Amino acid sequence: MTLAHTHLVLIPSYNTGARLRETVLEALSAWPIVWIVIDGSTDGSAAEMDALATGSPGLRVLRLSRNSGKGAAVLHGLLAARDAGFTHALTMDADGQHPAGRIAAFMEESGRQPDAMVLGVPEFDASAPALRVRGRRISNWWANFETGGAIDDSLFGFRVYPIEPLIAVMRRTRWMRRYDFDAEAAVRLCWRGVRAVNVPAPVRYFLTEEGGVSHFKYGRDNVLLTCMHIRLALTAIFLRPRFPLRRLFSPPRKNASATRA
Repeated sequence: MTLAHTHLVLIPSYNTGARLRETVLEALSAWPIVWIVIDGSTDGSAAEMDALATGSPGLRVLRLSRNSGKGAAVLHGLLAARDAGFTHALTMDADGQHPAGRIAAFMEESGRQPDAMVLGVPEFDASAPALRVRGRRISNWWANFETGGAIDDSLFGFRVYPIEPLIAVMRRTRWMRRYDFDAEAAVRLCWRGVRAVNVPAPVRYFLTEEGGVSHFKYGRDNVLLTCMHIRLALTAIFLRPRFPLRRLFSPPRKNASATRA
C-alpha cells in the first residue's frame, strides 16, 4: 500500500479569495489526494472548488454551513478522512503561505515514522511581518514549557498528523476549534505520547495586492492564545504526572515505613 492510500492533504478554507485555487492546484501537483473544507465561506469558493473537482479525481470538497473556525474545519475533515480509511493528514493553509513543494517530503517522513507528528518549522523570508515573527516566540516558549522542549514551532500549520490520536484529543475538549488549534494540538498530542518530528519548511506572506488574505486579529487572537497557554500550563503543572514543576506544588509523600509503624 502506498502513502497515497493512507495520507491525504487537508486544507481548511474561509473566504480565502483567489489564492485558494492556486493553492489547491499546487497541492494537487504535489500529492494525488487533496481535500478542502469550506468553512462557511461566502466568497463563492465552494462553487469554484466543486467545478475544479469535476476534472480532478483526487480533489474532494467538504462544507460547513457556517464559519466554525480552523480547528472545527480540520476536525470535520479528519472525521471524514478516517471514515474513508486514511490514517494521516497533512494540514496546510489555503492562502498560499505554506510550501506545496514540501508536501511529498513531509509525507515520506511521516511514512518512516507513522506514530509521530511531523511539524513544520517556518523559515521566514523578508515578506514575514516582524510583529508576527516576534510574537510567535512567546507562544513557542510556552509550548516548550508545557512539553519539555519537544516543539520547535507551535503555530506553523504545515504538519502531518496521525488522524486517530488527533481526533481523540479534540473530542476530549471543547477548545481547539479556532485559531488556538495548531498550538494546542501539538501540545496535547505530545502529552498523549505522540512524538514530534520537527522539519524546516519555508513560509511566504503575500501582500494584499498579491491576493494575500489574513483573518488573524492581533488583539482577539493573541488573547485567545494567552488564555490557552495559561490553561495548558496550569494543566501541565497540576495534572501531568511527569511534569517537572509539579513536585513544587504537591504535598510531600509520607515515609512508608513511618506510616506502617
